[in-house]
Amino acid sequence: MADRVHPRDDSPPQSTEFKPSPPPPQKDADQAHYPQSPSKPVAPESEKPVPPPPGTYVIQIPKDQVYRVPPPENAQRFERLSRRKVRRSSCCCCLCWLLSLLAAFLFLVGVAAAVFYLVFRPESPDYAIEHISIKGFNLTSSRPISPEFNVTVRANNPNNKIGIYYIKGSSVNVHYDGVKLATGSLPVFYQGKNNVTVFATILKGSAIELTSGARTALVDSVSKGTVPFKLALRAPVKIKVGSVKTWKITVKVDCGITVDKLTATAKIRSKKCDYGVDLW
Repeated sequence: MADRVHPRDDSPPQSTEFKPSPPPPQKDADQAHYPQSPSKPVAPESEKPVPPPPGTYVIQIPKDQVYRVPPPENAQRFERLSRRKVRRSSCCCCLCWLLSLLAAFLFLVGVAAAVFYLVFRPESPDYAIEHISIKGFNLTSSRPISPEFNVTVRANNPNNKIGIYYIKGSSVNVHYDGVKLATGSLPVFYQGKNNVTVFATILKGSAIELTSGARTALVDSVSKGTVPFKLALRAPVKIKVGSVKTWKITVKVDCGITVDKLTATAKIRSKKCDYGVDLW
């Protein structure tokens, strides 16, 4: 048999000589007299700050600038307030537009009125009671009366470029002490520019009952020769400017008239009239 070959150990032989261990470090003389301060405890691995993963960075924000997510009820309230603000802003825009349109319309109306006045120089017509005759008053009896007034009215149109159409729907009433004694209407006619028209209208009353006090006061006024009446005239008219007619305008005339007696030959002692116009 062949002989077994063992590998050769080339490592140097270990020495068996005994070597003493080094002495422990000696403390300083100052530390020998004072106890050693305890060392700082080492934080456990779970509490040590974990470094951010690679590829990220940390942003530090002051505590007073940290925004927190509001609770659900506050979020709903915020949505409601936001909707209100949007609605209010839209309403404000609409209101501003309406006010602007209204201001522009009023401005145009003012300009048109100024041009109309400068071109046509309009003047209001005037009216006067020229004559009045009365009948139907029987004050010696307590029975109802049926008075009748024949009134002559003078209408003056001083405008050089404006005509007046008197249309249907007029009324003329005579009152004494708050009691309506007679009623009537004006004729329908056209009054041209710079024209004076005199017309007569008959006012009638039927079965008018006077109180004892009103009858006594009327008898006393006749004896003094100063019988006061109130005459109220309402006349719807249309103004003609060139070839254009306006809408219906109501002329109002309120007159205080005093006559000397209640007969056909009555004379007007005093009269005072106030005029007005209803444009609409």
